[in-house]
Amino acid sequence: MKFSYLLCAAALFPLAACGDGIGSGDAEKSAETAPKQPEWTGDGMTSRDGEAAKDDVARPEMQLQVVLDRLGFSPGVVDGKLGLSTTNALKGFQEAKGLTVTGDWDEATKAALAEWNAIPATRMVTVPESYTSGTYAPLPEKPAEQAKLAAMGYEGLLEKLAERFHTTPEVLKALNPELDTAADPSASPVAATPTIKTGATLRVPNVGADTVVAADIDNKAWLETLASLGVGTTQLKAGKIEVSKKAGTMKVFDAAGKLIALFTVTTGSAHDPLPIGSWKVRGVGRNPDYAFDPALLRGVPASEGKHRLPPGPNSPVGVVWIDLDKEHYGLHGTPEPQNIGRSESNGCVRLTNWDAARLAQMVAPGTKVDFVA
Repeated sequence: MKFSYLLCAAALFPLAACGDGIGSGDAEKSAETAPKQPEWTGDGMTSRDGEAAKDDVARPEMQLQVVLDRLGFSPGVVDGKLGLSTTNALKGFQEAKGLTVTGDWDEATKAALAEWNAIPATRMVTVPESYTSGTYAPLPEKPAEQAKLAAMGYEGLLEKLAERFHTTPEVLKALNPELDTAADPSASPVAATPTIKTGATLRVPNVGADTVVAADIDNKAWLETLASLGVGTTQLKAGKIEVSKKAGTMKVFDAAGKLIALFTVTTGSAHDPLPIGSWKVRGVGRNPDYAFDPALLRGVPASEGKHRLPPGPNSPVGVVWIDLDKEHYGLHGTPEPQNIGRSESNGCVRLTNWDAARLAQMVAPGTKVDFVA
């Protein structure tokens, strides 16, 4: 995914600073006014270990990432590389298990992960008609043109499939070499998207914890969003959140103080540092719209004008805005998951869309959020 300007976030309730603005009203209003979605009937791509989940070759690093992702210790993009986000995920798992926290995939950690060794790194899925029949097109660069759209949707089918399996189009192409031969490399990224037909079979990262129970969610647009991101409706409940500026991580603890999740995040910059202090969740905006205001954005000329941008995964705040009682600050998603932990924000806290969606299922108004140095 791409966006023509890097933004942090804006407040959900009043207009925000921190780089962005979300529509006014209560936390659910923006989701209710999102484009109408058809009744959700499932996408048929939920993890089913023991059936279609068999690796063609050994992928130990990706298998590790898949297991950590399932357990709530997010490696960010599942790509088979032991980078920053996977190191953070290992640290979270080690802390939760009472191991020495090193971030290394050492023997003690391997022993603690052994009970999940039978989970394959990848699985085969059949692409459903609900994916291939979608409307995909490049997003215009100017906010004035973006404001005319019905949604800030995916630019291509491969992009949507990548988010569903917590990865990137490049990883999907690597897992399915035939996709790379189906596109003109001289074309634009969207035009070069391989043609994937209904019923096509693809190898994908074997992400789990993705069971969506329709009866658990009243908002049908949000139900479809969870399914499209491979995020299950049932998640552990957060008692407290701790965001570390130094570590670039978000820890989620339950009511008893046990670490139950960890996400790599982007937190502020030298110009807009993370506001250290203790805050609380005011509300959760699911599929929020976005108030574009040049006055709140560094490097954006006033001539761009103010605009209301529609909801969607390629919105500047992704699919979630978790509003805090620190005015103009919140926790939110992003249209650029590959940049989490590797770029700056305007003071707010960014996560991948799938991690933000998972977090949205864990928090509630009143959840404590500590920003620490």
